[in-house]
Amino acid sequence: MSTLKHLPTRVEVVEVGPRDGLQNEAAPIALQTKIELVERLAAAGFANVEAAAFVSPRWVPQMADSAELMARIARRPGTVYSALVPNARGMEAALAAGAGEVVVFSAASEAFAQRNINCSIAESIARFEPVAAMARDAGVKLRGSISCALGCPYQGEVQPAAVAEVTQRMVDLGCDSVDIADTIGVGTPGAVQAVFEATSRVLPLARQAGHFHDTYGQALANVLAALEIGVARFHASVAGLGGCPYAKGATGNLATEDLLYMLHGLGLHTGVDLDSVVDAGAFISDALGRASHSRAGRALRLRRAGAASE
Repeated sequence: MSTLKHLPTRVEVVEVGPRDGLQNEAAPIALQTKIELVERLAAAGFANVEAAAFVSPRWVPQMADSAELMARIARRPGTVYSALVPNARGMEAALAAGAGEVVVFSAASEAFAQRNINCSIAESIARFEPVAAMARDAGVKLRGSISCALGCPYQGEVQPAAVAEVTQRMVDLGCDSVDIADTIGVGTPGAVQAVFEATSRVLPLARQAGHFHDTYGQALANVLAALEIGVARFHASVAGLGGCPYAKGATGNLATEDLLYMLHGLGLHTGVDLDSVVDAGAFISDALGRASHSRAGRALRLRRAGAASE
C-alpha cells in the first residue's frame, strides 16, 4: 500500500500495443494473432484498447487489415476500441468499422511537424476539422495526441508553453481528451510536471493522459511524477511492444505489465488483471519470436514457473 500522499485512487490504463506497438513491426503479423491479442487485452479489463489505424497501407502496412480486425473481434461490453485516423477518409473507414473513439495527432515541435507531417502545427490541426465534425455528428469520442511534448529529435528542447498552446488548439478542435506524448523518451520527472502544470491551465488534468517512452529508463518515474500532480490516465503497450524510431535499438513504449505492477503496488485501482496481461504479453512475444520487453512480465512468468515446479 502506498505511503505517498494525494495520488488518484483510480487510474485508467489505455492499452496501445495492438496499434502503436504492432505498427512498428517489419514482418507481417497474422490477422488472427492480432485479433486474439485485442480480445485477450479486452478480457483483461482495459476500458480502452487502441486496436487499429485507418492509414495508408503504403505508409503503415502492418495496419492494412484494420477494417477486418475491427469487424472480426468479439467485442467486450464496456471496452472502447479506439483507432488512429489521419484524415476524413480514414475517419469514414473508422466509423464504418465501429470505432468507439478516434485519435488525431499533431506535435509540439514545428520541426517535427514539418519533417513528419509536411506542414505546420496549425495546418496539421486544421486538417482535422472535418474529422472533428464527423466525430460530433456520429457521437464518437475524439482524442488528440501531441507528439514530442518533452523533446524533439530535430529541434531538441520543447518548451511547456508550446505544449500548452497545441493543447489549446486540440481543445478548440473539439477533442474530448488530449495525450501528452514523450515520443523519444527523453523526459524526466521535473520536466513532466512542468509540462502538465502548463497544459492544466488550458485543459483539466482529468482530460489528459501521459504517453511515456522508456528510451532513457524514465517512463515509470515519469508516471509517478504525473500521478503526484493529479494525472490519472496513462498509455502503455503490452510486452513493451514498439521501439523508438529515433534511437536505434532503444526501448519504446512503457510496458503495460511494468506500469500495472507499480500502480497495483501503490494500492491504486486499475480494473485490469495483471496476470491476464502477463499472459497476453507472453502470447504476442511468442508469436513474434522474441522475449517480452517487460521486466515485470518476465519476472512474474519466472515466479509462476518456479512455483509450479515446487
